[in-house]
Amino acid sequence: MSVVTRFAPSPTGYLHIGGARTALFNWLYARAKGGKFLLRIEDTDRARYTPEATQAIFKGLEWLGLDWDGDAISQFDRADRHAEVAHAMLAAGKAYKCFSTPEEITAFREAAKAEGKSTLFRSPWRDVAETEHPDAPFVIRVKAPLEGETVIHDEVQGDVTIRNDQLDDMIVLRSDGTPVYMLAVVVDDHDMGVTHVIRGDDHLNNAARQMLVYAAMGWDAPVWAHIPLIHGEDGKKLSKRHGALGVEEWAAQGYPAAAMRNYLARLGWGHGDDEFFTTEQAIEWFDLGGIKKAPARFDTKKLGNLSGQHIAAMDDDAILSDIQTFLSISGQNALSEAQFSGLRRAMYCLKDRARIYPELLEKAFFVLTTRPITPDEKTAKMLDPVSRGILQELTPHLQNASWDREALEAVVQALAEAHDTKLGKLAAPLRAALSGRSVSPSVFDMMLVLGRDETVLRLQDASR
Repeated sequence: MSVVTRFAPSPTGYLHIGGARTALFNWLYARAKGGKFLLRIEDTDRARYTPEATQAIFKGLEWLGLDWDGDAISQFDRADRHAEVAHAMLAAGKAYKCFSTPEEITAFREAAKAEGKSTLFRSPWRDVAETEHPDAPFVIRVKAPLEGETVIHDEVQGDVTIRNDQLDDMIVLRSDGTPVYMLAVVVDDHDMGVTHVIRGDDHLNNAARQMLVYAAMGWDAPVWAHIPLIHGEDGKKLSKRHGALGVEEWAAQGYPAAAMRNYLARLGWGHGDDEFFTTEQAIEWFDLGGIKKAPARFDTKKLGNLSGQHIAAMDDDAILSDIQTFLSISGQNALSEAQFSGLRRAMYCLKDRARIYPELLEKAFFVLTTRPITPDEKTAKMLDPVSRGILQELTPHLQNASWDREALEAVVQALAEAHDTKLGKLAAPLRAALSGRSVSPSVFDMMLVLGRDETVLRLQDASR
């Protein structure tokens, strides 16, 4: 069987973390099995639909690197096909016209509740002959089995059994001729050839109702895999109170997409004790058997640790590309050609211990700025008259030194000994002169990246 998965978000806002994790699991499974990953926008709720939300979903998936096969499908555009299936079920005797009004249904449920009985509505029109139908508005309901059980064979939850007497005759077509969501999902999944439905376990109850449509149409049901929801660090269902929820918000904070893929994959799925892994490894390892039943807990600290590991391990060109994307997403100016070139030269001494790109860029300030450098308040204190005098004394030695780490360390060490002090005592004013910031690479790395001329000019500026 050729595997086909899908991600089917509703375009009513940003791509949230839970949706992104669902998309990732579907993408990983499809790529692991050499299948297809499809995208469907479930935009039937026109009151809440916005084109901007659809674009936010596209942008979120693109930033995550989750490419989909073919064009994205609009569920709204397929309303005629959904209605066609409803009428096909009606013609086959698998569905029926129900003329019960909303008022009658409400009255029935209120009475049943008052009497302590089940409020599950059983339409009196289920077996009424066509010849006895009134000329009045109607909905189309699918005929649910009245006895026995429906078993959902789920790859994550195991077998889930639901008594058929707990299922109502679900409406599939409203009185205005528009299809309901439950019908649309099944028809779209069938027509798209979806073989595996991987989604949040809050949809588990929907599966039993959707199987009514599969059975009525004689279609094969997909493989179900209902994955655990994501909770916040407080153990409660992830929501706005937990802070940044949209994928683009995390992108704007400077987390690498590779780290987010890694972290989201670990939320509810695992491969042994592996915490850090590449996307290629995730594709190789991913299977439905590794998905856990228990809710996953979003931990910002763990995400930060993983993010730092990914930045340290990434290719320099990949980091530079990511940084350009980060600056664009966060509304900052793009790097100039000179800044880009300097950042590339400095990358070897920047990417260790930076958890997110703003931290890396802060460390890179020395190569992104231009003379004259104005030290920040904390660093300016390092440039007292004594320190300025030492920097002035150091400058001619640097002008004549070989420009490699060993030679530079020897020059600074010799000056420190001449002043009966330690190398570290000279490092602080040197750092202030070269970067103007307390956070930077080592002074020798900065010298090597800046080169002799720029280093000497900065020292001369600071020693005046």
